[in-house]
Amino acid sequence: MRTGVALHQAHVRYGPLEALHGVTLAAQPHGLTVLLGRNGSGRTTTLRALAGTAPLSAGTVTWDGRDVTRLTPYERARRGLCFVPDRQATYGTLTVRENLELSGGNEGDFTPALDAYPELRPLLPRRAGTLSGGEQRMLALSRTLLARARVILVDEPTQGMSPPVASRTYELLMALDDTCVITAEQRLPPGVRERASRTAVVVHELRRGEVVFSGEAAELAERPPPEE
Repeated sequence: MRTGVALHQAHVRYGPLEALHGVTLAAQPHGLTVLLGRNGSGRTTTLRALAGTAPLSAGTVTWDGRDVTRLTPYERARRGLCFVPDRQATYGTLTVRENLELSGGNEGDFTPALDAYPELRPLLPRRAGTLSGGEQRMLALSRTLLARARVILVDEPTQGMSPPVASRTYELLMALDDTCVITAEQRLPPGVRERASRTAVVVHELRRGEVVFSGEAAELAERPPPEE
């Protein structure tokens, strides 16, 4: 039985500073999980801990109920985990076409990627490093769609996108029925709460390296505002 990915009493240190203080949270094996928090809350570090790019100083990472704490990022990727960081998520010196080719496009057939983001079609010969921020996010996410990953971790997926494209992006992510999708955001994206009636959406809110709320998206609106 698939149980998704999870952290158990996870601690992460950057030199003398501890970024995660015993974080325990789980993502469902399919559907959307959103990590909420302001800058410095630990949401990005949580994604990196799940991906293996931020080693734990204590605690464990599990995937499908198995301890994968000691697996390298490369080994996790080989098993079907795809991590899209908020920066440098594409190969800037390669063209858009070449980026898609590296992601599993079949002999130049990038139909799923271009159907998801038709804005990329005229940009295929362009170098990825010359694209706007929003265009680079579209390219990074389209590469993820081609990879057919089992677990997708995305840090601020709609950064730099126009509102219509941002809304479409979450529609695409929430339509990946058999995929564990985890995103990190500063606030719950518009439209996600409304779509939660059709697709399961779990929210974990982090503050100063600790989880302060875990529940369904609808429950988040009922909570009082946090104290400053």
